[in-house]
Amino acid sequence: MNFDSFFESVEDRGIVLSVSDSEYGGQQFLSNEALFQLPLICFIVLLMAKDKRKPKVSEVGRLVGESIEDGMPGFKGSAQHIGWSANLRVRTVKAITFLESTSLIDVNNRQGRLVITELGKKLIARAMERDDDLSYNLAQIARAYRNICVAKQLDLELE
Repeated sequence: MNFDSFFESVEDRGIVLSVSDSEYGGQQFLSNEALFQLPLICFIVLLMAKDKRKPKVSEVGRLVGESIEDGMPGFKGSAQHIGWSANLRVRTVKAITFLESTSLIDVNNRQGRLVITELGKKLIARAMERDDDLSYNLAQIARAYRNICVAKQLDLELE
């Protein structure tokens, strides 16, 4: 069921949800814990390993944080600096360990870079081909990662 057919079926059935503001007591914000879910981090690491600019393993935690900050509108210009979060870096290591143990990525020890496997390519392609929030947000994060890499390359050329 796609987005449009879902809302059409809700409208046809006359389903109504009543929401009272008094129950929640104000505005709710996402905490950093909401972003540090291993499946999301795994998808982001797969995106980076799939890109032609393979990230160094030592930089992946920072790159995941910077990509989230730049790619998700709620974190643009944020003072949280999640790229420096120790919690995010620990969970990124766990994500890399999981991805490597499930043969979705390989860590090239000689170069210290992530390499995506054929199985990993199939998984990320399947996630990206869907028409949903996950594929949209992953595309935004992939673009942010490419922009970070291009900016780094331009900085190196200026020096």
